[in-house]
Amino acid sequence: MPLLGIDVGTGGSRALVIDEAGAVLASATEEHVDFASPQTGWAEQSPDDWWRASRLAVRTALEAASCEAGDVRGIGLSGQMHGSVLLDAADSVVRPALLWCDQRTQAECDWLTETVGRQRLIELTSNPALTGFTLPKLLWVRTHEPELWERVRSILLPKDYVRFKLTGERATDMADASGTLLLDVAHRRWSSEMLAATGLDTALLPSLHEGPEITGRLSTGAAAEAGLAAGTPVVAGGGDQSAGAVGMGIVRPGAVSATIGTSGVVFAATDAPALDSEGRVHTFCHAVPGRWHVMGVTQAAGLSLRWFRDRFGAGDDDGRDPYDRLADEAAEAPVGSNGVLWAPYLMGERTPHLDANARAALVGLAASHTRAHVVRAILEGVAFSLRDSFTILATMQVPVNEIRLGGGGARSPLWRQVQADVYRHQVATLAAEEGAAYGAALLAGVGTGVWRTVDEACDAAVAIADRVDPNEADAAVLDRHYARYRALYPAITQVLNS
Repeated sequence: MPLLGIDVGTGGSRALVIDEAGAVLASATEEHVDFASPQTGWAEQSPDDWWRASRLAVRTALEAASCEAGDVRGIGLSGQMHGSVLLDAADSVVRPALLWCDQRTQAECDWLTETVGRQRLIELTSNPALTGFTLPKLLWVRTHEPELWERVRSILLPKDYVRFKLTGERATDMADASGTLLLDVAHRRWSSEMLAATGLDTALLPSLHEGPEITGRLSTGAAAEAGLAAGTPVVAGGGDQSAGAVGMGIVRPGAVSATIGTSGVVFAATDAPALDSEGRVHTFCHAVPGRWHVMGVTQAAGLSLRWFRDRFGAGDDDGRDPYDRLADEAAEAPVGSNGVLWAPYLMGERTPHLDANARAALVGLAASHTRAHVVRAILEGVAFSLRDSFTILATMQVPVNEIRLGGGGARSPLWRQVQADVYRHQVATLAAEEGAAYGAALLAGVGTGVWRTVDEACDAAVAIADRVDPNEADAAVLDRHYARYRALYPAITQVLNS
């Protein structure tokens, strides 16, 4: 019997069907049509648009997989983290959800830091107050829209609204809850101290579950709308990063992923909560029961290359992917780009600087440099920014035994080699990378008895396709350039603040 994973992303909802060996049978994505930015830095979506898109994606994927409604053994959920879904007493949406990328809550973050204390926040929740997290969004609505806040009777995260529509249950998983700033991450429970400090009632929050745990079953009405069978079990699943890590087999201590999408993420599984006292990396519960993860984020990783493509082109159009053409161009330049450095702070930066006002810079240009040097410098600069996260992991004594690459940075042979050289570590690519929906489907398999544990599911379903070793001579060159790169941020900040 097949398993279904649903990933409620920002741009769209994806449904993916796998068999009981982990092979992908079909997938489908339905774009979200509702996105609003009423003011600069604001980002909102309608939760009901997620439900619409999820239903359509599920129907399309099931049809492509030639599955009947009753064939699906179980469903796993994943999705964008940190969003705030507010429901009233009639279970209607009170206002559009504030998204993970919404930046309006700096004043609320400052208040939390001053009221609770920066170090105490990290002790209670394993993380500092950041504008992307859910709690500051709740405080913003309470302060700025009190008439709407008075109507709020329950709070859900994005994927959990889809769960609510499927099952009628208000539930979430430990990994997604970790990004609310309301979870005692170390003890895997809601933080009574944070609720008391902010005056929030525990009754507003969903029940907490481990990733493979069954949280409810499809109602008759929802089953009819989604083309599924009533009574189909739905497991807790995980936030997009943790579910994506399950899909890549990053579940045991020592396993680390470096994924380059629009942003870049270094994700390390741990068997105990590992804290950075400065809060430069996130410490969250994993979707795997009894495990945690540490995560460093580069805001504009793949976005750096897309920015260059959009502004300066990708060379002559020969029918190939424009990123392949850019990679070929970059290969014409030597390792180290003849001294050109790229600081990828197009969208501010999270790890290690936690600075929304950081700005990008291209440094070291001479008349002899070409486009090839610039493109290669971008590839190297993004890898340097991810190495910052590895540097912090080393200070935290988080083991790094294996690095698996994901996203666009895994598809380019040149970028794979650049990463191996910059990290000074062998890197691996997967036979298939299907993202968070795949991890959610694996969690559904564990919850419904296909596999006994998440480790067993990943061992059975996730396969390595290729490994790349660092070139020691090139790695030595890039080591020297990384030291120069580390000097860029303070220099840029000094210039911007002068």
